[in-house]
Amino acid sequence: MTKADIVAEIAAETGLERQEVLRTVETFMTSIKSSLAKSENVYLRGFGSFIVKERAEKTGRNISKNTTIIIPAHNIPSFKPAKTFVEEVKNNVSVK
Repeated sequence: MTKADIVAEIAAETGLERQEVLRTVETFMTSIKSSLAKSENVYLRGFGSFIVKERAEKTGRNISKNTTIIIPAHNIPSFKPAKTFVEEVKNNVSVK
């Protein structure tokens, strides 16, 4: 499912215009991205959590040059689904 599919489905179910739904979805995603950029986690009860994970510095290998490199510590975004969400997917329960 793509963002366009999500927008079309929401527009069909709510009766709102597609442009209005698209603007809302874009704003929602921008809000999540800006919160994560500020290292603030986003919790959506019943759906899941968008969290920032910290990766420690580690040693890696550049196999083409056969050298050792240092991969610096960094943060990455991650998604952890809620237990109810996981159960619905496991049991193939329709969300509707």
